[in-house]
Amino acid sequence: MIVFRYLSRELLVTVSAVSAVLLVIIMSGRFIKYLAQAAQGLLDPGVLLLIMGYRLPGFLQLILPLGLFLGILLAYGRLYLDSEMTVLSATGMSQRRLLLYSLAPAALVAALVGWLSLGLAPQGIAEVDRILNQQDSLTEFDTLVPGRFQNLRDGSRVTYTRELSADRSELAGVFISETNTSARSGKARGVSVLVAESGRQEIQPDGSRYLILENGFRYDGNPGQADYRAIQYDTYGVLLPKPQVAVELSEREAMPTRELLGSDNLRHRSELQWRLSMPVLVFVVTLLAVPLARVNPRQGRFLKLLPAILLYMTYLALLIAVRGALDKGRIPMALGLWWVHGLFFAIGLLMLYWEPLMLRLKKRRAAPGVAHG
Repeated sequence: MIVFRYLSRELLVTVSAVSAVLLVIIMSGRFIKYLAQAAQGLLDPGVLLLIMGYRLPGFLQLILPLGLFLGILLAYGRLYLDSEMTVLSATGMSQRRLLLYSLAPAALVAALVGWLSLGLAPQGIAEVDRILNQQDSLTEFDTLVPGRFQNLRDGSRVTYTRELSADRSELAGVFISETNTSARSGKARGVSVLVAESGRQEIQPDGSRYLILENGFRYDGNPGQADYRAIQYDTYGVLLPKPQVAVELSEREAMPTRELLGSDNLRHRSELQWRLSMPVLVFVVTLLAVPLARVNPRQGRFLKLLPAILLYMTYLALLIAVRGALDKGRIPMALGLWWVHGLFFAIGLLMLYWEPLMLRLKKRRAAPGVAHG
């Protein structure tokens, strides 16, 4: 029991540290992407933290199996390197017993992953989808930040306002630069610059919104040429287009698991198998990691790390590929994703019993020679 607690503690601490690092890396990349959309005026900066919070369960359900896999490799690899595992082996610690000890922490991780995959992750994605749909109803006027130039329309329009009222209805010190493009060729054919002392938003009966500028100038021309045309105006209306938020979420990912259970749709059934596969993935990678963690102290701790990561990536990539084939009906649903888990389960068993099998074969080959002598 003491050995079990020691191994479990070492494993869980390493898994937590590795998962935390992976989570920071993945969330940082995704946050930068959303932050870029907010800088372009496609998202309200106030919803960024909400989006990241709701996406957290979806990130964790994929990170935790990898964190467990790497945690076993690193924790047990250190024990082999420090000869602690050699001492444990001398007291009767076999690979099979080590695997049984590892299954207890793996069961905790699998339970957490199952809770995330079947419950929290779909709820979080549904909330993100709701927030993004709300962002689709906004105009660039609603996403303006005073005192900052914002690129809109994929960089074809730059908007700036010096001041913005609390209810976002009045602007002061407005600057708008827009690149004019040809309808036929799509190439830029000049720049229009609008400056105004003030502006306000006006909603038409058909629902379209206009920015009404007051007391300003409009300049039209081509950069580098002295053919600019200046027009002074008292009132000028600018149509406010709706920002196009890039939504990467599918409807089935946001569906509650209970709705997937009774669905006959191929995509819904493959989604259900994917969610159920996440906890299964945890146990299979545990079986793969235990024999891979065994290293010779002379070889170093990271000798098998790269091949192990490649094996995990192959496992996950094959699951994703088969999921796509299930969506298109190319693979029977009864076979589904389970044959992939079965394949890597067999690989794990082969690695676990490979050395005992080779040892038995050597003994059988040596036995006739000994008897003859």
